[in-house]
Amino acid sequence: MRHKRVIASRTGGPEVLEVVEEEIPEPASGQVRVRVLRAGVAFGDILWQSGKVPGGPKPPYTPGYDLVGIVDKLGPGVAGVELGARVAALVRIGGYSEVAIVPSDYLHPVPADLDPSEVICLTLNYITGYQLFRRIVKMIPGNRVLIHGAAGGVGTAMLQLGKLMDLEMYGTASAPKHELVSSLGATPIDYRNEDFVERVLDITGDGVDLVVDHIGGDHLNRSFRTLRPGGTLISTSAYASVKGEISSFATLLGALRMPLWNLLPNKKSAILFDVVPFNRKNPSFFGEDLDALLGHLSRGEIDPIIATQMPLSEAKQAQEMLLAARAQGKVVLICNEQ
Repeated sequence: MRHKRVIASRTGGPEVLEVVEEEIPEPASGQVRVRVLRAGVAFGDILWQSGKVPGGPKPPYTPGYDLVGIVDKLGPGVAGVELGARVAALVRIGGYSEVAIVPSDYLHPVPADLDPSEVICLTLNYITGYQLFRRIVKMIPGNRVLIHGAAGGVGTAMLQLGKLMDLEMYGTASAPKHELVSSLGATPIDYRNEDFVERVLDITGDGVDLVVDHIGGDHLNRSFRTLRPGGTLISTSAYASVKGEISSFATLLGALRMPLWNLLPNKKSAILFDVVPFNRKNPSFFGEDLDALLGHLSRGEIDPIIATQMPLSEAKQAQEMLLAARAQGKVVLICNEQ
């Protein structure tokens, strides 16, 4: 039998994606074959394709940080995974496929009665927000947070989670997206026509407790200036580098400055966060936190915002939409209907 998957055929942007058809692979020892229902489209996919991340995969390979699917076949020695079970996984690569081979310990069961398009939103975006708020910074009610890209997939997830935690929230977004940001309980800031540093300090007086920055480069320096004493800046990506707005050197320089900021006497801190290695280092966290989020979803306490759902064959267009900042919420690929 054959299946289709998307490959990044060379280094570059969305234009390097191609759909290929090949024999369905067999799982090796410790692996599970998953019939993928949904795959998320993440900015991290595009960042890795760009070749600007040291140690990234070499083309050709299949992008895709996160997937939700059904266990199709067990490899030798696999225990604790049921054939036919609905599962979610944070894989970093391999999601853009009708069938994926996944290490068994990456998988976590999810209820079959939940919409897989909503569950895929939890698997990367909500997990990121949940872990930043509860495991990295440990926010408490009344704390202030500034979220850049607040109308995107991770941004909208963090706003919903922040509202549940009774945080005071601020979010940068272009003006057409302000209605969405406001509806999620945050004060929107127009990053194109306002100085977000001045705006945050003007509103709050002394700054925020947490800034989540996915832009990188000198933008990190500006974000750091919005912190109140004792606050934390978390860098999660380097959007400006992939967009060509800053050089790879500027991105590296921005990251190298961060440890120096931790030496300042104002007790502010700056850290890099990468959700995949964090969860590999702490293997129980993904399942524990996903279960908590599934509970919120089942009770109607969170409502994942899906920008669009597109067939696997349109992965290139899905990435183009994300890169152009046209998406409000999560971009989802439909790999199999059921």
